[in-house]
Amino acid sequence: MAISLRGVEELIPREDWLQKLAKSEQNGVPLRIKLGLDPTAPDIHVGHTVVLNKMRQLQDLGHQVIFLIGDFTSLIGDPSGRNTTRPPLTAEQIKANAETYYKQASLVLDPARTEIRYNSEWSEPLGARGMIQLAARYTVARMMERNDFADRFKAQTPISIHEFLYPLMQGYDSVALQSDLELGGTDQTFNLLMGRHLQQEYGQEPQCILTMPLLEGLDGVEKMSKSKNNYIGINEDANTMFAKVLSISDDLMWRWYTLLSFRSEADILALKAEIAAGRNPKDAKVMLAKEITARFHSTQAADAAEQDFVNRSKGGVPDNIPEVRLGGAPLGIGALLKQAGLAPSTSEANRLIDGGGVRVDSFVVSDKALKLEPGVYVLQVGKRKFAKVTLA
Repeated sequence: MAISLRGVEELIPREDWLQKLAKSEQNGVPLRIKLGLDPTAPDIHVGHTVVLNKMRQLQDLGHQVIFLIGDFTSLIGDPSGRNTTRPPLTAEQIKANAETYYKQASLVLDPARTEIRYNSEWSEPLGARGMIQLAARYTVARMMERNDFADRFKAQTPISIHEFLYPLMQGYDSVALQSDLELGGTDQTFNLLMGRHLQQEYGQEPQCILTMPLLEGLDGVEKMSKSKNNYIGINEDANTMFAKVLSISDDLMWRWYTLLSFRSEADILALKAEIAAGRNPKDAKVMLAKEITARFHSTQAADAAEQDFVNRSKGGVPDNIPEVRLGGAPLGIGALLKQAGLAPSTSEANRLIDGGGVRVDSFVVSDKALKLEPGVYVLQVGKRKFAKVTLA
């Protein structure tokens, strides 16, 4: 139960979950734990892994986790949190995105112990008759209790009839899978409760619901999102991932420990006490950065990323920097930065020079008129961009 509750927003109803756990322990039958994700985009960031981490924790307790890809529901489009109708994806987009989803999720879940399903398996065979019979099991009045629908109705923003079908179809997934527990973000509560309602309608024992909070991004304010550029993609290279974790605030670090780390709560509390007693908070942040980087890459990659970060912090040059060969010497520093891919334009290169952010062989460049003769140079822009340039 302690593992179930770690970092959660809500567990509904808690008493039912206790009974399910006790029954599972008594009869030796694992509980069926479901997470559904619509493949609306090809990539997953670490904010998406908060709920996957919870799945892994319950998987390690011996329960059966089901990773459900909503290839059918993606055709409708989830209206959760939307103030306009979400444009549906094409079948081709869904197929392409779904191919990458499970591969990425397997970096958190144990694929050998994960049941992977697609909701088109039971949704498509329903047909028109089945869809009408399903729709008869829920009222318009209750559907309009949903906040986003109610807000759009008051604002006279159009609501398409097909949007009512989305929570119904997600709820029907729980019936088809006979799930004991469904996980989701806090924005999914209405859809998750629909599954519980429909299971009762179909004579099944209703599932419990566990919602996880939405993870704040690197800025510590907005939820992690690619559109807000405050995210860490799980496919990003190890050095970038490590450096991004180290960039978060000390306060945000502890929330990330709770939601992203696999360390026990006792270990985290002990580490917190050490920091409170005077240990450098950066030590704890480095541990978290190495854990997250190792999860999506390897322990060796995490160690190398730490060393790379140390080298950069000391003004050193990281290993394996890009190498570029250019002609046209002597070449102005602005044009050189552009051609080496370190600045998008000569004018931006000049702006970087004015800001003191450009180095050649570790020396800060202050003269925008500088021209480099033939030779080999290590160029640096800011703290993270490097290139070894051979100029002929």
